[in-house]
Amino acid sequence: MPSDEPSDDESEWVRTWKANASAFDRVKSVTMTLSEPQPVSWIAEEAAVSPNTARDHLRRLIDLGVVTATETAGTRHYFPDPLYTRLRDVRELLQDTTREELSEQAAELKTDIAAWKREYDVDSPAALREQAASDGVSAEEAYERTRVASDWDLARYRLSLVQDAIENYDLWTADPSSLTA
Repeated sequence: MPSDEPSDDESEWVRTWKANASAFDRVKSVTMTLSEPQPVSWIAEEAAVSPNTARDHLRRLIDLGVVTATETAGTRHYFPDPLYTRLRDVRELLQDTTREELSEQAAELKTDIAAWKREYDVDSPAALREQAASDGVSAEEAYERTRVASDWDLARYRLSLVQDAIENYDLWTADPSSLTA
Protein backbone atom coordinates (compact mmCIF):
# COMPACT_ATOMS: atom_id res chain seq x y z
CA MET A 1 0.00 0.00 0.00
CA PRO A 2 1.44 3.39 -0.93
CA SER A 3 1.93 5.81 1.92
CA ASP A 4 2.95 9.41 2.15
CA GLU A 5 6.38 8.41 3.46
CA PRO A 6 9.15 7.73 0.90
CA SER A 7 10.33 4.13 0.53
CA ASP A 8 13.55 2.73 -0.87
CA ASP A 9 11.94 1.40 -4.05
CA GLU A 10 10.29 4.71 -5.03
CA SER A 11 11.59 6.55 -8.03
CA GLU A 12 13.29 9.88 -7.52
CA TRP A 13 10.42 11.54 -9.36
CA VAL A 14 7.83 10.15 -6.90
CA ARG A 15 9.97 11.22 -3.92
CA THR A 16 10.23 14.72 -5.38
CA TRP A 17 6.50 14.84 -6.08
CA LYS A 18 5.72 13.78 -2.52
CA ALA A 19 8.11 16.36 -1.12
CA ASN A 20 6.60 19.19 -3.17
CA ALA A 21 2.88 18.37 -3.41
CA SER A 22 0.37 17.45 -0.73
CA ALA A 23 -1.51 14.17 -0.91
CA PHE A 24 -4.65 16.14 -1.77
CA ASP A 25 -2.90 17.92 -4.65
CA ARG A 26 -1.52 14.63 -5.99
CA VAL A 27 -4.95 12.95 -5.89
CA LYS A 28 -6.53 15.98 -7.59
CA SER A 29 -3.78 16.11 -10.20
CA VAL A 30 -4.13 12.44 -11.10
CA THR A 31 -7.92 12.58 -11.19
CA MET A 32 -8.08 15.74 -13.30
CA THR A 33 -5.99 14.12 -16.04
CA LEU A 34 -8.28 11.09 -16.43
CA SER A 35 -9.88 10.52 -19.81
CA GLU A 36 -11.93 7.63 -18.45
CA PRO A 37 -13.21 6.83 -14.93
CA GLN A 38 -10.82 4.95 -12.65
CA PRO A 39 -11.25 3.17 -9.29
CA VAL A 40 -9.79 4.56 -6.08
CA SER A 41 -7.08 1.88 -6.03
CA TRP A 42 -5.72 3.04 -9.40
CA ILE A 43 -5.86 6.71 -8.42
CA ALA A 44 -4.17 5.97 -5.09
CA GLU A 45 -1.30 4.14 -6.76
CA GLU A 46 -0.78 6.88 -9.34
CA ALA A 47 -0.92 9.60 -6.65
CA ALA A 48 1.42 7.66 -4.33
CA VAL A 49 -1.07 7.63 -1.44
CA SER A 50 -2.99 4.95 0.43
CA PRO A 51 -6.43 4.01 -0.87
CA ASN A 52 -8.04 5.47 2.28
CA THR A 53 -6.23 8.77 1.76
CA ALA A 54 -7.30 8.84 -1.89
CA ARG A 55 -10.89 8.00 -0.95
CA ASP A 56 -10.99 10.85 1.61
CA HIS A 57 -9.60 13.37 -0.87
CA LEU A 58 -11.90 12.17 -3.66
CA ARG A 59 -14.89 12.64 -1.34
CA ARG A 60 -13.72 16.22 -0.71
CA LEU A 61 -13.26 16.82 -4.45
CA ILE A 62 -16.80 15.54 -5.07
CA ASP A 63 -18.12 17.92 -2.38
CA LEU A 64 -16.28 20.77 -4.14
CA GLY A 65 -17.88 19.85 -7.49
CA VAL A 66 -14.51 19.12 -9.10
CA VAL A 67 -14.84 15.34 -9.41
CA THR A 68 -17.78 13.02 -9.94
CA ALA A 69 -18.19 9.27 -9.47
CA THR A 70 -20.09 6.41 -11.01
CA GLU A 71 -20.64 2.76 -10.11
CA THR A 72 -19.33 0.15 -12.54
CA ALA A 73 -19.64 -3.54 -11.69
CA GLY A 74 -20.00 -2.69 -8.00
CA THR A 75 -16.89 -0.52 -7.93
CA ARG A 76 -16.91 3.23 -7.64
CA HIS A 77 -14.99 5.00 -10.42
CA TYR A 78 -13.95 8.66 -10.35
CA PHE A 79 -13.37 11.23 -13.09
CA PRO A 80 -13.30 15.01 -13.59
CA ASP A 81 -16.72 16.65 -13.40
CA PRO A 82 -17.50 17.71 -16.99
CA LEU A 83 -19.23 20.95 -15.95
CA TYR A 84 -16.35 21.96 -13.69
CA THR A 85 -13.85 21.18 -16.44
CA ARG A 86 -15.81 23.13 -19.04
CA LEU A 87 -16.23 26.21 -16.85
CA ARG A 88 -12.55 26.08 -15.88
CA ASP A 89 -11.59 25.99 -19.56
CA VAL A 90 -13.92 28.91 -20.40
CA ARG A 91 -12.54 30.91 -17.45
CA GLU A 92 -9.00 30.31 -18.72
CA LEU A 93 -10.02 31.55 -22.18
CA LEU A 94 -11.58 34.68 -20.71
CA GLN A 95 -8.52 35.45 -18.59
CA ASP A 96 -6.06 35.14 -21.44
CA THR A 97 -8.00 36.29 -24.50
CA THR A 98 -9.76 39.43 -25.72
CA ARG A 99 -13.14 39.31 -27.45
CA GLU A 100 -11.42 39.98 -30.78
CA GLU A 101 -8.93 37.16 -30.23
CA LEU A 102 -11.81 34.83 -29.35
CA SER A 103 -13.51 35.73 -32.64
CA GLU A 104 -10.27 35.01 -34.52
CA GLN A 105 -9.95 31.65 -32.75
CA ALA A 106 -13.53 30.78 -33.69
CA ALA A 107 -12.83 31.60 -37.34
CA GLU A 108 -9.63 29.52 -37.35
CA LEU A 109 -11.37 26.53 -35.77
CA LYS A 110 -14.24 26.75 -38.25
CA THR A 111 -11.73 26.92 -41.10
CA ASP A 112 -9.95 23.80 -39.82
CA ILE A 113 -13.23 21.89 -39.50
CA ALA A 114 -14.38 22.94 -42.98
CA ALA A 115 -11.04 21.84 -44.43
CA TRP A 116 -11.33 18.38 -42.86
CA LYS A 117 -14.88 18.04 -44.17
CA ARG A 118 -13.69 18.88 -47.69
CA GLU A 119 -10.47 16.86 -47.60
CA TYR A 120 -12.09 13.65 -46.32
CA ASP A 121 -15.61 14.21 -47.71
CA VAL A 122 -17.27 13.51 -44.34
CA ASP A 123 -19.37 15.55 -41.93
CA SER A 124 -18.03 14.35 -38.58
CA PRO A 125 -15.07 12.83 -36.76
CA ALA A 126 -17.12 9.63 -36.31
CA ALA A 127 -17.56 9.31 -40.08
CA LEU A 128 -13.82 9.87 -40.53
CA ARG A 129 -13.11 7.07 -38.04
CA GLU A 130 -15.43 4.81 -40.04
CA GLN A 131 -13.43 5.66 -43.17
CA ALA A 132 -10.22 4.81 -41.33
CA ALA A 133 -11.57 1.35 -40.52
CA SER A 134 -12.70 0.56 -44.08
CA ASP A 135 -10.92 -2.10 -46.13
CA GLY A 136 -9.44 0.13 -48.83
CA VAL A 137 -7.47 2.31 -46.41
CA SER A 138 -3.81 1.56 -45.64
CA ALA A 139 -2.60 1.33 -42.05
CA GLU A 140 -0.70 4.59 -42.43
CA GLU A 141 -3.75 6.41 -43.83
CA ALA A 142 -5.98 4.88 -41.13
CA TYR A 143 -3.63 6.20 -38.47
CA GLU A 144 -3.66 9.66 -40.08
CA ARG A 145 -7.48 9.73 -40.32
CA THR A 146 -7.80 8.63 -36.70
CA ARG A 147 -5.41 11.41 -35.65
CA VAL A 148 -7.35 13.98 -37.68
CA ALA A 149 -10.63 12.73 -36.15
CA SER A 150 -9.17 13.33 -32.68
CA ASP A 151 -7.99 16.80 -33.73
CA TRP A 152 -11.47 17.46 -35.13
CA ASP A 153 -13.12 16.40 -31.85
CA LEU A 154 -10.80 18.73 -29.97
CA ALA A 155 -11.48 21.58 -32.41
CA ARG A 156 -15.25 21.15 -32.00
CA TYR A 157 -14.91 21.19 -28.21
CA ARG A 158 -12.61 24.20 -28.33
CA LEU A 159 -15.02 26.00 -30.70
CA SER A 160 -17.90 25.38 -28.29
CA LEU A 161 -15.81 26.90 -25.46
CA VAL A 162 -14.91 29.92 -27.57
CA GLN A 163 -18.56 30.38 -28.56
CA ASP A 164 -19.63 30.25 -24.87
CA ALA A 165 -16.94 32.76 -23.97
CA ILE A 166 -18.00 35.16 -26.76
CA GLU A 167 -21.71 34.79 -26.01
CA ASN A 168 -21.22 35.55 -22.31
CA TYR A 169 -18.17 37.79 -22.55
CA ASP A 170 -19.70 40.92 -21.03
CA LEU A 171 -21.33 39.07 -18.15
CA TRP A 172 -18.36 36.85 -17.30
CA THR A 173 -15.71 39.58 -17.57
CA ALA A 174 -17.71 42.22 -15.69
CA ASP A 175 -16.57 43.48 -12.31
CA PRO A 176 -18.39 41.10 -9.90
CA SER A 177 -19.38 44.01 -7.65
CA SER A 178 -21.30 45.61 -10.56
CA LEU A 179 -23.53 42.54 -10.88
CA THR A 180 -25.20 43.17 -7.53
CA ALA A 181 -25.68 46.92 -7.94
